[in-house]
Amino acid sequence: MFTWLISLFTGPIISSIFGSVVDAYKLKLEKANERDRLAVDLAVKEIEAEIEARKAAKEIIIAEQGRWYTAIVRPLLAFPIVIYLWKVVVWDIVLGWGVTDPINGAVGEWAAWIVMAYVGGRSVEKVARIFNMRR
Repeated sequence: MFTWLISLFTGPIISSIFGSVVDAYKLKLEKANERDRLAVDLAVKEIEAEIEARKAAKEIIIAEQGRWYTAIVRPLLAFPIVIYLWKVVVWDIVLGWGVTDPINGAVGEWAAWIVMAYVGGRSVEKVARIFNMRR
């Protein structure tokens, strides 16, 4: 009976204290959820903006490469190197009909870079695309 009497007088006090604590905790959770929702919304908007920027950049590249005078630069740089390599491999080595001097100096380095860009460039793009898909 004594316990019932104490709970009768202290029950509203304790329930009001615990009710306040529970209400405060619920409010804290709601604020945290709102903050998380805003962060997610912001991240989604940033991703959408990045996608749009990439689409715009892609369209610019396509527009620039769509003209013959901008698209022909790479083949014009590669054509002399292709002729040289074919002459060395087919004429000099396979048929044994001549000897071609090596390309020396900076021009040789440029030729190596051009060949690496043509042969390895697409492979690098494919590997980069695979890594971007994993993110």
